[in-house]
Amino acid sequence: MITDKEIALREVRQNGLTLQFLSDELKNDREVVFEAVKSDCLALEYASEKLKNDRKIVLEAVKQNGLALFYASNKLKNDRGIVVEAVKQHGYALFHASKELRNDKEIVLEAVRQEGLSLRYASEKLRADKEFVLEAVRLDGFAFKYASEKLRADKEFVLEAVKQDRYSIHFASDELRNDKEIVSLLLNLSD
Repeated sequence: MITDKEIALREVRQNGLTLQFLSDELKNDREVVFEAVKSDCLALEYASEKLKNDRKIVLEAVKQNGLALFYASNKLKNDRGIVVEAVKQHGYALFHASKELRNDKEIVLEAVRQEGLSLRYASEKLRADKEFVLEAVRLDGFAFKYASEKLRADKEFVLEAVKQDRYSIHFASDELRNDKEIVSLLLNLSD
């Protein structure tokens, strides 16, 4: 176990994951942990609980890899600025965001821009919101897979979704995938 700060700084700058082999005191040293996270964002896992709640350190981690949000404190998983940066970097970071922020249209749309299937982690309310889901489908047709069951069985809505992205038909209800009007629209879109 490394207990000397100068040695620790040298080591974590070369390999941030070395943080796991440091003393608890050094895992709670802001400078050492920041340098470790700069070297490898996943070093956040080994930081003290106090520093997993340090906005600057967590922001550095999620800007490198949004999935590092997993290691952040619950308080920072509910910090709008942190979560926006995380989902900008990796759409699936939405999975680690607070329940409240999974209901934030702007954050969820940013996540969908990065990875359409991240709509899966949005609140039920957003997955049932027609306008919102259409916007997500415009960004990525596969997002329709995580629309509410009700929307996937709504003919008018499915027609609109298919106009946005023809592949969204794969996620419509069984009945609507065989609907003559929708099939006709698909055939016309492929011309």
